[in-house]
Amino acid sequence: MAKSSAARKPRTDATSHSKPVADRPIRHASGLATELDRLLHDRMRLGIVSALAAADDLSFSELKAALSATDGNLSVHARKLEDAGYLSCSKSFEGRTPRTGYKLTAAGRRALEKYLDHMDAIIRAARKN
Repeated sequence: MAKSSAARKPRTDATSHSKPVADRPIRHASGLATELDRLLHDRMRLGIVSALAAADDLSFSELKAALSATDGNLSVHARKLEDAGYLSCSKSFEGRTPRTGYKLTAAGRRALEKYLDHMDAIIRAARKN
């Protein structure tokens, strides 16, 4: 059965929250680690989003080289981020060469900022102890 890449709901965690993890407020220091956006907490996906935050637009080849990723690994992780609405993908041709380009969406930028705020809070809490 083929999966459609049509609009899917953003991923939520296993609790009864209706908002995506990235949109929920931080409650207290002991729950910070459990509130991290699990979609972004993967090394490859965090690398993709971080690279796109630093550059306006990157091609598949540029991301692959920057992250030392394989074609399959990069495409699977990029698809997960695209399905979550964190990045957009465009396909075009430069001459006769196909080009797949990626851009970070506003939702992806917000999710990254929220993730970085969570990590900063965890680091500050760890340094207090």
